[in-house]
Amino acid sequence: MIQAIGLTSNPRQELPPAVDDVSFEARTGRVTALLGAKDAGKTTALRLMLELQQGRGVTYFRGRPLHRIAHPSREVGVLLGDVPGHPARTVRGHLRMLCAAAGVPVQRADDVLEAVGLVSLRDQRLGTLSRGMDRRLGLACALLADPHTLVLDGPTDGLSHREGAWLHEILRAHTSQGGTVLFTTDDPKEAARTADRVVTLEAGRLVADQDAADFARTRLRPRVAVLSPYAARLGALLAKEARARQRSIEVVSEGGNRLSVYGSNCADVGETAYRHGILIHQLADEVGAAGPTRPPGTGERPEPPRPRPITRLEGEATLDAPPEVRAEGHHPPAPSLPGADDTVLLASDEGTRADATSPAPCPTSATAASPGFPASAASAAAPASLATQASVSSLPPPITVRPGRSPLRPLRYELRRLTGVGTGYLTLAAVLAASALICVFLARAGHTPQPRLLAAWPEDLPLPPAALGAGLLGALAFGDEFRHPALAADRGTVPRRLGLLVAKLVVAAATALLLGALTAGTDAALLHLVYGEELAGVPADWVPLAASWAALVTGCAWAGVLAAGVFRSTTAGLAAVLAVPIIVVPLVQKAVEGPAVRSAAGLSGRLRNLVLMQWPFGGERYVAGGVRVIAQPVGGALALSLTALLCAYVLTAVRGRVR
Repeated sequence: MIQAIGLTSNPRQELPPAVDDVSFEARTGRVTALLGAKDAGKTTALRLMLELQQGRGVTYFRGRPLHRIAHPSREVGVLLGDVPGHPARTVRGHLRMLCAAAGVPVQRADDVLEAVGLVSLRDQRLGTLSRGMDRRLGLACALLADPHTLVLDGPTDGLSHREGAWLHEILRAHTSQGGTVLFTTDDPKEAARTADRVVTLEAGRLVADQDAADFARTRLRPRVAVLSPYAARLGALLAKEARARQRSIEVVSEGGNRLSVYGSNCADVGETAYRHGILIHQLADEVGAAGPTRPPGTGERPEPPRPRPITRLEGEATLDAPPEVRAEGHHPPAPSLPGADDTVLLASDEGTRADATSPAPCPTSATAASPGFPASAASAAAPASLATQASVSSLPPPITVRPGRSPLRPLRYELRRLTGVGTGYLTLAAVLAASALICVFLARAGHTPQPRLLAAWPEDLPLPPAALGAGLLGALAFGDEFRHPALAADRGTVPRRLGLLVAKLVVAAATALLLGALTAGTDAALLHLVYGEELAGVPADWVPLAASWAALVTGCAWAGVLAAGVFRSTTAGLAAVLAVPIIVVPLVQKAVEGPAVRSAAGLSGRLRNLVLMQWPFGGERYVAGGVRVIAQPVGGALALSLTALLCAYVLTAVRGRVR
């Protein structure tokens, strides 16, 4: 069950708020439609309910606000706009990645694919899906964690009638199993046909909260559409027979050969035409909207002109809002006044004829439905509501945009994110090819030390290709999350949580080490093939060199991860990697250059004296080697950059939690 209370968006400069004090309920086991025109505030209301937009109000999902629910994706399935995800990822891969994020078994991806009819398209790329298939995938993402509540924004937008009917069946099946469904639409016919309850918004305010049957009776007008070359004669005959049977119908001429008959059905109209030999070109049941409930000039679209009545029989009440419905607080559209040449025929049992050119008496003034109360109690609660507003000055609680939850299985999620897109494989191939070409040309030219030769790192380049590739893959780890926010589908921005950060750092380090090892091995094999064993031998000090190489590629990868997480951009992450040798290294060199009174000579011996006993396996040697790596300009600059980026990341994460 959903309980939305006092939803109010923040004011937009001098414009009124998009949503103003909206309250309604969506009950369990029922489909609720949030109906309104294009700018009525439907999407804003959903975003306020899901705490994706700042404002005021509170929304309870089975008695708890969303930020109090440990795992929101298991309680609420959300579909807002298009499905977020990398366009190169497959449908099945995208769902499997979200399974790791939601903490559900991976087999659930195949289950929902079968439920929404996408099994045959499971290997299709997201960027190639049609509108209908994208809607199906969005519904599959919403159903992935088997939530109790579905909140869908325009789920049938752009779908054909057949696809829309299929989606409505899925929603009905969800409610039959004890779930709750809330969806938005701008089509009154769809709301009346699909929903159990219809909540109507206009200009950001609630104007009606009705059962579907009441909504269809008060806001829609069932009619029989007739197309005949003898429309005028048929209309007169229908009026005559209705008068004889003491029935109440309304025959409206819509110009030309078209009639709309209210209060009758296709069978009666067809029998009348058949008995009198009148040719019929079209005979169909239709449902027409009653139009907006506010007069033009209030920011809504103007009411479409209503057809002029040519015959109205006695006993016909205002079809848009019967008296018992007006008492519930709904405003029917004002009937158009007949012109000077319009004649409305009122016929009683005796067949009397009266001129009705004068306007009909207006009904007694009705109290508008208060947005904070159901429409059925608006009229009775009007005096009480005025007293309450005068006595109660407290506003609804503010709505704060909170970051989403981390993946429940972050390491598995990160592995599927990395391997689900071909960018990593292309980067690996490009790095290996560039390193091979560079090392061959460096060996041909000579005067290059063997360690730099194996790393394909000439003096003129700030970083070797392997380090740049590791930095790019690290930047993509967070950059893709903000460009294609799969984690932000239901709860706003990508989370800066410790579990997700550690998973990304671990996967980035493993990828960087693999890239560095493949680069060095490929370069050594190529040098051995082209120039013989002279350049492919293992250096004598290969242990510290390998440690320095691993630290370089890992540090570049981590710099890309942290920078992309702080600045929310892949470009910023790669720029941070390039800034280390270009900007930070010169600054560090200037800092360490110049006259020095003392030096760090004999550091390894002093490190041994820090502990009372010798470290196992000669651990002090590795510590000394690490210190020597940091003492180098590139190593020191990289360590300084990583420290600054980590502090910035922690600061942004803490600031998000405090807010």
